[in-house]
Amino acid sequence: MKRRQFLRQSTQATLASSLLPLAASALPATLPTTTPRSLAAQPQDKDLDLSERTIADLQAYLQSSQGSSRRLCQLYLDRIAALNAKGPAINAVIELNPDALSIADALDKERKAGKLRGPLHGIPVLLKDNIDTGDKMQTTAGALALAGHRAAKDSFVAKQLRAAGAIILGKTNLSEWANFRSTHSASGWSSRGGQTHNPYVLDRTPSGSSAGSGAAVAASLCAVAVGTETNGSIVSPSSVNGLVGLKPTVGLVSRTGIIPISATQDTAGPMTRTVRDAALLLGGLVGIDPADAVTQASAAPKKPVDYTRLLRPEALKGQKLGVEKGHLASQTAAGELLRQAVAVLKAQGATVVEVDVRSAVTPVGESEFDVLLYEFKDGVNKYLGQTNAPVKTLADVIAFNKANAAKAMPFFQQEILEQAEKTDGLGAEKYKTALRKVVDTSRQALDAALRTDGGLAAIVGITTGPAACIDLVNGEYGTGPGFAGPAAMAGYPHLTVPMGNIHGLPIGISFVGAPYKEAELLGLGYAYEQATKHRQAPTFRAVVG
Repeated sequence: MKRRQFLRQSTQATLASSLLPLAASALPATLPTTTPRSLAAQPQDKDLDLSERTIADLQAYLQSSQGSSRRLCQLYLDRIAALNAKGPAINAVIELNPDALSIADALDKERKAGKLRGPLHGIPVLLKDNIDTGDKMQTTAGALALAGHRAAKDSFVAKQLRAAGAIILGKTNLSEWANFRSTHSASGWSSRGGQTHNPYVLDRTPSGSSAGSGAAVAASLCAVAVGTETNGSIVSPSSVNGLVGLKPTVGLVSRTGIIPISATQDTAGPMTRTVRDAALLLGGLVGIDPADAVTQASAAPKKPVDYTRLLRPEALKGQKLGVEKGHLASQTAAGELLRQAVAVLKAQGATVVEVDVRSAVTPVGESEFDVLLYEFKDGVNKYLGQTNAPVKTLADVIAFNKANAAKAMPFFQQEILEQAEKTDGLGAEKYKTALRKVVDTSRQALDAALRTDGGLAAIVGITTGPAACIDLVNGEYGTGPGFAGPAAMAGYPHLTVPMGNIHGLPIGISFVGAPYKEAELLGLGYAYEQATKHRQAPTFRAVVG
């Protein structure tokens, strides 16, 4: 992304991209890649069309006499074979887990023996391909430089999910290096995986960098997925793919075993089709990790938390919310959707006042970029130095890309990687000054807004504009106001929920709250979701119209 585009991403999410769909031959031979039979035509599965199925729906199936995790995994594998590389070829899944069916068998045995690990028991999940899994799958951040790299052990997130009974079905494509490679990058494109497409309109971006996770969940290629965010990379693809996405408070979810950008802003989080599923998945991700000091020093819960406890249709009643005034006044189609959403919030019993966060936070975008450059080099060098990856440093990655430019850099270069390599360590005064500026400014702006009129439950705004056209020639461009930046810089939680659509392109509404108020945000989002029901399944149109 260009520097001007990155700075714009601090207040509106990034967009763009196009290329090769993942070939069917790239899927592991140990897993089925045939076109599926009609699900509706199979008597034993007549009530299990996978489209839009929730965790509760799938658990009901698994508890029935005909249900099994093995059969459920097979149905998802069949659906991936039909929609990922064939049919609309959205190219969201970069790799499948060859052990998925055997894992499902083991979980089926546990279920028959009366051992249930919780709501995720036997549920297929996809992970973004920057999250380590200590199995036969690769972890590459979409980069050819890391092709063949298999992590020695699970990331903390993967370990938590397995303990909760989830089945890691595969990995999703992403914007290479989480869209922190070039000044002219395209969201959803990686040199290893090619281009992911938006399942609503195929010539539109799925947004970055958790593009594959967003497109996969939207197309029901999995029950739920995990994305990661530094600035907008969970909430933006969730918004343009009609999903619920939650960027948790930094420190709630461990980053150990996740290829990093920023030690101060990175986090993993849920991407789902409903708020309840996001709450259930979040419960399976959190935990205190001895290897991630931020989780230990934070106010993260020391015991398991039920994030569904505040999910009530009446949760908006009596709540006071702030709305970003620049978004409310926006003379765009997204602005009109926000005004309609505010009317719903009021009708559900909430009081809404205007606040201004963006004008205070926008000027520190340049400093944020500096912080990320410094932290990226430090984090990537530490990550690579502890792995068996073919490259051991950021300098090695840059050299590999130059030596393999035709394949690694066919459309855009690696200017951001090269800028990061020139930084001189986290002890540099430039880094320390920039970090103080970013953290202090963003937190002061959000804290001041949240104290408005005696205290607000959350601040709402437009998550991002509608998905832009994929454009490898001109790169990314914005399509309207967005609200990713403030919560990303501050490390505060940010929930997006479907708010409607513009010409069939989904738009999300943001709920940003105080640190560790995820349960409260989920409650507000749930009440809005239940009052509006804006989520619609994609129809894989070729173009708008």
